Amino acid sequence: MSKPTVDPTLNPKAGPAAPANFLRPIVQADLDSGKCKQIVTRFPPEPNGYLHIGHAKSICVNFGLAQEFGGVTHLRFDDTNPAKEDQEYIDAIESDVKWLGFEWSGEVRYASQYFDQLHEWAVYLIKEGKAYVCDLTPEQAREYRGSLTEPGKNSPFRDRSVEENIDLFARMKAGEFEDGKRVLRARIDMASPNMNLRDPILYRIRHAHHHQTGDKWCIYPNYDFTHGQSDAIEGITHSICTLEFEGHRPLYEWFLDNLPVPSKPRQYEFSRLNLNYTITSKRKLKQLVDEKHVHGWDDPRMSTLSGFRRRGYTPKSIRNFCDMVGTNRSDGVVDFGMLEFSIRDDLDHSAPRAMCVLRPLKVIITNYPEGKVENLELPRHPKEDMGVRVLPFAREIYIDRDDFMEEPPKGYKRLEPAGEVRLRGSYVIRADEAIKDADGNIVELHCSYDPETLGKNPEGRKVKGVVHWVPAAASVECEVRLYDRLFRSPNPEKAEDGAGFLENINPDSLQVLTGCRAEPSLGNAQPEDRFQFEREGYFCADIKDSKPGQPVFNRTVTLRDSWGQ
Repeated sequence: MSKPTVDPTLNPKAGPAAPANFLRPIVQADLDSGKCKQIVTRFPPEPNGYLHIGHAKSICVNFGLAQEFGGVTHLRFDDTNPAKEDQEYIDAIESDVKWLGFEWSGEVRYASQYFDQLHEWAVYLIKEGKAYVCDLTPEQAREYRGSLTEPGKNSPFRDRSVEENIDLFARMKAGEFEDGKRVLRARIDMASPNMNLRDPILYRIRHAHHHQTGDKWCIYPNYDFTHGQSDAIEGITHSICTLEFEGHRPLYEWFLDNLPVPSKPRQYEFSRLNLNYTITSKRKLKQLVDEKHVHGWDDPRMSTLSGFRRRGYTPKSIRNFCDMVGTNRSDGVVDFGMLEFSIRDDLDHSAPRAMCVLRPLKVIITNYPEGKVENLELPRHPKEDMGVRVLPFAREIYIDRDDFMEEPPKGYKRLEPAGEVRLRGSYVIRADEAIKDADGNIVELHCSYDPETLGKNPEGRKVKGVVHWVPAAASVECEVRLYDRLFRSPNPEKAEDGAGFLENINPDSLQVLTGCRAEPSLGNAQPEDRFQFEREGYFCADIKDSKPGQPVFNRTVTLRDSWGQ
């Protein structure tokens, strides 16, 4: 199986290019010509799941264009399928849009607010002879619809009288028929080469409680019938959607041309965001949650905005990423490394530095006076003015187990028997003795320090490297969660080995480390506080589980791209 195409212009190693947006000149021309006085866009999510990274691009396109040209954007929920919708999703979507840094115009809108008007327009189409009630079963309807190479056939119910259709539709609305018994269809053209124009369904019977309208309705309009008319009611000037709806545009326009709508929006399509190593199907994301492959919609391994937020991604990094991708009409796959480039670039400038030892090994500095403590001041950032943090230096400290090896490989630049390293912002120490338990495991190091090396190099000898450390007594115990990509394959849905997306879950996508030791300043970390743990990566205090004095840190991203190596 061939590999997914990755757009060569979206190479993270090449750095960000100027963002492209083919919609800008269109909007500018419409404003210059007087076609519209103010741009009005909308973001119309279905409340049947959490927003994912693909939605971020749509949010940035719609809200961003409106902001750039002095317009407004509506947030409108496409709530036409109550069986799959939930208030939890509505709340999460509103929160995500605000988190990204955008504000919608006016109150939150719902397509269900227009159900009465949509019903009137459905009756209008029936009276105009342009809609009819059809009794075909779903299986029969598929057979009558034809194929891409064969025209469809007219339904035997297509020529019902207006009076009969009015009566049947009223009885559908009154709840007289069971789900699936009848539908209302538009009468357009069963021979059209565009399958969307082959007498599409306008209304289905669904006896389902609606989160906004309660039990008022048992018939619900289809997306295609709802979308354009909702845009028209709201005075949307530029209806922007992804390319999969390009074939729906003729139907969008047919409804606007055949109904007494107050305005006629224009639909424009752009390429959706396809990110490798990622799933963006809400159905499959829900499956991951329902089958407990992840720990909820906001699991930091998920491609949801809530997941990225909990992992430590910033709104700025997501917006910058969407700008770098650009807005065009060419489908391609964006490398995940580009998103990681964006968050590293942001956090490199904004995240204070700190030290955290993930796999602690106690070090006793035998020639350091017992009871003595030196409060060393280290900068919170090497370039930005963020002040300093205080790190107590004492006789007992922790370093990472990986920073000492008895038989190091060639090129090893950390601590080894009789070798020296510098402790970050502190002294040079030498490894004198490794203390082992009965099984031969190293449990403690005895070292000596050079008191003349605070802030300067030792005379007459070269120190190999620098390691991070924390004081044993003053450090804070914490939990650290090392997150990685959820899938092993660049294209989880069509992996080369033929396995399904569930079989491509990366078993190492989460490692939970307990008993980690963090420098004292991290004990007061608040949820969503972000840091660069020196030599380890960028981390964020977990939104849900981190508490003052008991921090839990999620790895946002490593310091360097390890997947691309």
